[in-house]
Amino acid sequence: MGSLVGSTAGANRKLKPQGAPPLHWQQLSVLVVEDHSAYRLLLGCLLQKLGLGYELADDGYVGLAAFASRPFDLVISDCQMPFMDGYSMARAIRQHECDNGQRRVPIIALTANLQNDSPQRCRDAGMDAWLLKPLTLEQLHAVLARWLPGVDDAYVVQKAVAPLAGWPTRATLVAMFGSERIVDQLLETLLFEAWEDHRVLRHACLTLNSSLTAERLHRLVGSLVFLGGTGLEASAVKLIEQVQSQGVAAHKVQLELFLARLFVYLEYLSEV
Repeated sequence: MGSLVGSTAGANRKLKPQGAPPLHWQQLSVLVVEDHSAYRLLLGCLLQKLGLGYELADDGYVGLAAFASRPFDLVISDCQMPFMDGYSMARAIRQHECDNGQRRVPIIALTANLQNDSPQRCRDAGMDAWLLKPLTLEQLHAVLARWLPGVDDAYVVQKAVAPLAGWPTRATLVAMFGSERIVDQLLETLLFEAWEDHRVLRHACLTLNSSLTAERLHRLVGSLVFLGGTGLEASAVKLIEQVQSQGVAAHKVQLELFLARLFVYLEYLSEV
């Protein structure tokens, strides 16, 4: 049968799983478009095992509406579906990205038959890679490891040089809030919200959406007050004023640096 996973951009080859899912996958989101209810359920379970957020859609029209309504980091779509098939949806997504100046999101084709759904046909529709049914966790992990966004170089550099002085420790958080239980509850809630705000803020910056950027920065200020991120809080307040008066494009470098610092800080708190 040949390779079970492949890329439309080069020779088909087996991709090996990359060990445990990267920590940053917890802030990513995958759109699954599949008309078969059992496969939708399976893909949701597999993505959950890999620590990824996801949304399920049962045809191309629903998938396209979901894609247009919120940011996703990757799309997995069945090729053959009623109403709007995966090829038509992929073309519509590429047109939507072009019309709105959005980054190209990877689209992974899901098929049971490569004779009907050839890699060339997937490529022509704007898809980036393909997966063959029946699907396993290892195959899904391998293709996601190749196509999901990685930790940007800026994030890695920032992590290497980020000063730990003044960052809260477990002990200082317990002293501040009174008990381990309260600290755990606060961290669970606030970190979940902060990771989501980080993801949406990243999308808002990429699409030069000033109002959404300012809104998410404002939400993050509230979270950072509780999480002890004094320096980041001050940076966010300043960026809100700059974005509201001059727009995202004029301060894109500062916003990227803020996102990098925030990523490192949230990762740090996830381990406290």
